[in-house]
Amino acid sequence: MTSVRAAAAAATPRGRRAARSAGDHRELAILATAERLLERRAFADISIDDLARGAGISRPTFYFYFASKDAVLLTLLDRVTEEADAAAGDVLDRLAEDPRARWRELISRFHDTFRAHKPVTLACAQVRGTNAEVRQLWAAVLERWVRSAETAIEAERRRGAAPDGSPARDLAIALTSMNERVMYATFAADSPAVAEPDVVDVLLDVWLSTIYRTTTPPPA
Repeated sequence: MTSVRAAAAAATPRGRRAARSAGDHRELAILATAERLLERRAFADISIDDLARGAGISRPTFYFYFASKDAVLLTLLDRVTEEADAAAGDVLDRLAEDPRARWRELISRFHDTFRAHKPVTLACAQVRGTNAEVRQLWAAVLERWVRSAETAIEAERRRGAAPDGSPARDLAIALTSMNERVMYATFAADSPAVAEPDVVDVLLDVWLSTIYRTTTPPPA
């Protein structure tokens, strides 16, 4: 996964200035301001002056850290997806221990991460159609997750837990895309939508039924 992440990062320009110290409080203040403002406003309604004022800096100082407000959103998306990857950890490496529990753990961790950053999640989904950089970054992230799911499905087939069928990559694409759409609809209350308390278990049943043809796959 690390090599895939590195390749995706190299292929995806962020529009940011050169990286500053990771602990630079001004950059963190800009990002915190953006996420806070997104709770109340659409991304299109947030200005650079709003971001600078909220971070307690001048407009010229803002440009020392970010080339545009789009670059702020890209950085927030980077941070959220990195947090999701960190939350996922080695869950898929332990899949054979208890497939149902491990898949549920994975889906739940992704769901919890994006729910915790709901304003950023919704803003990125909403601007993706018109913002090529957001679209490119999200495509690279989805490709990373598709490859991880594809590898896991193939491993489950090799150990005899999952039957052969459609190519593992095609299943991984369909299931990952389903997660994206279902979670977005739930977060945005974009009817029809699965109720928040049920979304993880509904997604889990579809994943298991698709991969294993049962919702109770056997452990190793």
